[in-house]
Amino acid sequence: MNQPVQKLLIVEDDVGLQRQLRWAYEGYEVLVAGDRASAMTLLRAEEPAVVTLDLGLPPDPDGTSEGFATLAEMLALKPDLKVIVASGHGAHASALRAIADGAYDFYAKPIDIDALGLIVARAFYVHALEAENQRLAARVEGGTSLGGLVTASPEMLKVTRTIERVAAADVSVMLLGASGTGKEVLARGLHDASPRQKGAFVAINCAAIPETLLESELFGHEKGAFTGAIKTTEGKIEQASGGTLFLDEIGDVPLALQVKLLRFLQERVVERIGGRKAIAVDTRIVCATHQDIDAMVAQGRFREDLYYRLAEIVVRIPGLAERAGDAVLLARHFLRHHAEAMKVGVKGFAPDAVTAIEGWNWPGNVRELENRVKRAVIMADGARVTAVDLDLGERDAALPINLRAVREAADRGAIAQALARAEGNISGTARLLGISRPTLYDLMKNYGLQP
Repeated sequence: MNQPVQKLLIVEDDVGLQRQLRWAYEGYEVLVAGDRASAMTLLRAEEPAVVTLDLGLPPDPDGTSEGFATLAEMLALKPDLKVIVASGHGAHASALRAIADGAYDFYAKPIDIDALGLIVARAFYVHALEAENQRLAARVEGGTSLGGLVTASPEMLKVTRTIERVAAADVSVMLLGASGTGKEVLARGLHDASPRQKGAFVAINCAAIPETLLESELFGHEKGAFTGAIKTTEGKIEQASGGTLFLDEIGDVPLALQVKLLRFLQERVVERIGGRKAIAVDTRIVCATHQDIDAMVAQGRFREDLYYRLAEIVVRIPGLAERAGDAVLLARHFLRHHAEAMKVGVKGFAPDAVTAIEGWNWPGNVRELENRVKRAVIMADGARVTAVDLDLGERDAALPINLRAVREAADRGAIAQALARAEGNISGTARLLGISRPTLYDLMKNYGLQP
């Protein structure tokens, strides 16, 4: 099958230079515009991948104001466009501003056709790579992982496969992991993958509710059961009947209430506060905690019989620092989401930001990463988020002691980081690592890594 001809838009008001540039690009379908209005018309109609833009356009041919206005309008219409900017007016200052405003590259007049040809060819190549990477990223974010979870690390994929297997079985599941690792996302994914998916998914954070109110929240109350109980209210357990109840921070449930929760799990009935009849409820329990639940059981702070009822299946969730490559993958996902929500022109990360993301140990896990990216989207001056925008420092990496383990960890980390930088593109990953594609495939197979 023949590849479609690549479209190049030349925005230049000099008729002689238009003619010269048109004949210089025989391998492309060349479109020519002499002002902003005609350039925007061609951009909408033809959707070229690459544009060469002279900043000195009418009505300001001796300045740059119209050229920069055209650049902004083009990128607002087509953010993935590769715009190569040209100017003979204050070239250094114009170059800095053009790149900050989202231009792909800059060259100063007078034009060197051969040099410009190389820039144009690379712009088409990068545009094609980014389009392919976006398709790969969309496949990841479109729900191939449990509950739409964004991950490519073997450690987290193992977790999602475990949850997918237990989703169909009507057993209680306990998720163990540090704060911000995505426990509620996984719980919701479990619910959506289970036969109860048409029922309600109800979540409650046991640590966020005072002990005096937690029993009423879970079990409900009858009208007049206590001061302020002006009507009969169902508890969260009843609200989730036919579905799933997610009890986050289960370790914060007081011992007295643990007894009542155990009775529900044994008999599948609840009694509201002030009530005198048992109400049958069909609710699946999924719980989570960041605490050392085994130590709590040993110290008598958590009932052992309740633990075994809740922990029929235990799933341990790795922290973000243990999920090779996921930090950059998630950062790009959050950047796209927040930039779109805030309607700002931030398009991606500068190289120093990617390096900083890869080097940070993320003590606050995914929640910290999202907060930093959201802040950076707000603070960024240009089209690319920098390490300064992320406010990241250095990390002291803890290495394995065994030399073989050091080598394996280094290989796995380098491959995962290269995959993240290339957004899953195998050819791009191999180029970054300086190895061949077959060698990369062999290493990925050995280490259980997925593109």
